[in-house]
Amino acid sequence: MSRRSCSIYTVGIICALLLVLGIGLMVAQVFRTMMHNRLKKEIVLVEGSRVFESWKAPPPPVYMEFFFFNMTNEQEFLNGAKPKLKQIGPYTYREYRYKDNVSMVRDGAMVSAYNTKSFVFMREKSVGDPAVDSITTVNIPAWAVMNKAKGSFWKAPMVSIWMDSTGSGFFTTRTVDELLWGYEDPLLARVAPTNPDVEKVFGLMYKKNGSNDGEFVFHTGQQNSLDYGRVVTWKGESKLTFWKSNQSNAINGSDGSAFHPLLDKNERIYVFTPDLCRSIYMEFEKDVEVKGIPAYRFTPPRSVLASKEENPANEGFCISPEECLGTGLLKVSPCRKGAPVVASFPHFYLADSKYVDAFEGINPQRTHHQTYLDLNPTTGVIVRANKRAQVNVLMSRLSGFPKTRVLNETIFPVMFINESVVIDDASAARVHKLLTIVTLGSNFPLIIVGLGGIMLLIVIILLARDRKQKKEVKRMVFTKPLYAVSLYASFIKLLPYFLLNAFIKL
Repeated sequence: MSRRSCSIYTVGIICALLLVLGIGLMVAQVFRTMMHNRLKKEIVLVEGSRVFESWKAPPPPVYMEFFFFNMTNEQEFLNGAKPKLKQIGPYTYREYRYKDNVSMVRDGAMVSAYNTKSFVFMREKSVGDPAVDSITTVNIPAWAVMNKAKGSFWKAPMVSIWMDSTGSGFFTTRTVDELLWGYEDPLLARVAPTNPDVEKVFGLMYKKNGSNDGEFVFHTGQQNSLDYGRVVTWKGESKLTFWKSNQSNAINGSDGSAFHPLLDKNERIYVFTPDLCRSIYMEFEKDVEVKGIPAYRFTPPRSVLASKEENPANEGFCISPEECLGTGLLKVSPCRKGAPVVASFPHFYLADSKYVDAFEGINPQRTHHQTYLDLNPTTGVIVRANKRAQVNVLMSRLSGFPKTRVLNETIFPVMFINESVVIDDASAARVHKLLTIVTLGSNFPLIIVGLGGIMLLIVIILLARDRKQKKEVKRMVFTKPLYAVSLYASFIKLLPYFLLNAFIKL
């Protein structure tokens, strides 16, 4: 066997081995499984892991925007007209958040922390000065006190007298700063000496600047990657006590800052939010891309805040039949000291149309009022998010307060928030690098198959050239003798003429 033939056979054997090995690894998904297992070990909430420091102090900037509904026809509304609202905002604050008092518990299987937040006003991203701009809105302290005193033979008349003496009405006009960060309310100042649980100061964000929501305990994800970032307990409790059913009181999912890797489009993403005093779920909506990073968009469906008739699972959020509201609303009084506060999405997005039609100036739009999370499915990293929620007050006729007789039950919007974040460039570069490593590692069998394909092409070329060369050699072997015989015959035929010509010349 010639050296050329040996080379062809060697290349052919290597080609076959590469193809068989590559296809076998692809079918068995060995490298893909190896890379995913490695990823699960890297994405855990323990010291020294790839994500621990960014989990404790997230680098992407977070912005909190506040939008208020300014009441423009207060007296007409009290006389029976449809309320007219004008949206004013945003008043934008840079939100700084970090995990405080972080400590490992239960032999490193869990980690405890406090979610501390602070806010700094950003004038360049706001419509005005919160210390100057005034808003006319529902007098939340007055309605909270009236709800506490309603039906009481002696409390209701006393509160009515206090409201008259302090000039506290159904509505109030305050600056944005006062509404957000607090002001001393005259009615609360009268009530506070009689009830130690009542403070004189009221504000929608009162005591929330530089504070936390209590201690959280999270799964680290070491034992099961699907538990990564999942809340185990909040304020020392593994379930809530605000609602009627175990399902409603369950603490499900993460706190919204961490999600397990290798997400699936068909799964539900659960988030526990203390602001709503409950867990909500999100479902896949569509594929998106942020700074070149592929992501799945998850968003809360209508069923999350659906009525008990539309979604029977939500019946547990109804403390009493009369407090069961329609689709798109959640009465959070149980965790707001009994205040008639109702949560919804901005502009009653995904709510029954009757709540929208009750006002002039309410216009729900998916683009501006939808809550969503854009998560990279491989790493679970948040690449973009918008958390949007609206604070409303339930205004209705209250026993013991004659002035409320002119009112029909109204879910009155006060303000809504938009808490947003987009991954920063440095973090995006790290995610790109990690995705590249995972992609190359997972697709390594394809590289082997590719090399096998290249070797196969080389074998085909070598075989073709070898066959061509063999044909040329064969043609040369048979062509040379025939040419010699024909030359000899021609010489014999011409020989007499040469001899005759030579004799004549002699």
